[in-house]
Amino acid sequence: MPELTDDERPSAPPREAKPFPAKARDWNDDHPAVINGRSESRKEAQPGKTGSRRFHSSERGPIYGALDLGTNNCRLLLARPSRRGFRVVDAFSRIIRLGEGVSQTGRLSDAAMRRTIDALRVCAAKLGRNGVERARCVATEACRVASNGREFLYRVEREVGLKLEVLDRETEAALAVSGCASLIDARADYVLVFDIGGGSSELIWLDASSARTSAVSQDSARRNGAKPDIKAWTSLPVGVVTLAERFGGHHVTAESFEEMVAHVLSLIRPFEALHGFNAMANGGTVHLLGTSGTVTTVAGIHLGLKRYDRQRVDGCWLDIDEIQSVVYGLLSRTYEQRVAEPCIGHERADLVLAGCAILEAILRTWSAERLRVADRGLREGILATLMSEDGVYRAGRRRRRQRSG
Repeated sequence: MPELTDDERPSAPPREAKPFPAKARDWNDDHPAVINGRSESRKEAQPGKTGSRRFHSSERGPIYGALDLGTNNCRLLLARPSRRGFRVVDAFSRIIRLGEGVSQTGRLSDAAMRRTIDALRVCAAKLGRNGVERARCVATEACRVASNGREFLYRVEREVGLKLEVLDRETEAALAVSGCASLIDARADYVLVFDIGGGSSELIWLDASSARTSAVSQDSARRNGAKPDIKAWTSLPVGVVTLAERFGGHHVTAESFEEMVAHVLSLIRPFEALHGFNAMANGGTVHLLGTSGTVTTVAGIHLGLKRYDRQRVDGCWLDIDEIQSVVYGLLSRTYEQRVAEPCIGHERADLVLAGCAILEAILRTWSAERLRVADRGLREGILATLMSEDGVYRAGRRRRRQRSG
């Protein structure tokens, strides 16, 4: 393992950030901010390793922060408002597996809490060093369900100085939609936004046609960052970590994969039975929008990437048969072969098929011809919300991208 930089050492004192010479791009409808033509690499986001980028923007203005402490990952995004959304000035991502074992024991383990506190110390240093004016730090499913979740967050506040709020599931779903809504096809009538997490999965059905009452109102809605109406949502008590722990993730057979899919289907069916979206959307234009590591992994593999490239993945379109080709191709591989896949790696090889099973259950439940991939979500939704509340956020104008594959 390479030696950690001062920025990444949990005990390192804060130091002045040295700006990169390159310019950061706007975070807009199509591209994340990148530096020197590169984007945040998933390959670096592993326990003991850090997916961390520091960006430089010549523009002055307040810096906002969003910290998402999930079941599997700890992610931080710092940005300042720009003319077309916001510009990223710093970012951090590390796999910490905070929810490891919670589905069996009901408690956060000591090892998981230590890993997480180490990552949060890095986040606290970045928040302080960048002079963040306003931030929202949130925790999700692992801290919601663990019996010692609240106790752990009190410990974080004492030892790290960060106060994290536990998001309820409805707020988490709404923020995920806010973070990726700019990727919704303006011509669609209905859109299913889903976020496959580590401990839970959010499903949100949107009525996009309601925002299309006239050309004038549509243009106004885009300028003001208006979002489609949420028709219904649910949070499934299953994610990649909990599903892999229940059915196994290292050696997955066709039979065990079908068992995983069947389990997820049993959780989805009551939601569809209650709202009847298959009938409602019949004859309309429907597409799926996935914001999770599972769909970005599938996209990266489909694109044949030798190294995960966020700029190519975020916003790309996949046909459903292309997705299923990747899913069942992964199912035919051994654990070691999945480890060797550049878009998966050692730290996610035991979770990827659990995510694929959740994705497959979604595809079997609702008919759609295509899916758009979002490598954005909760953090971006938090930033947009904070900036909107302060009256400094302007949604970027939509630019269409060509479909991939």
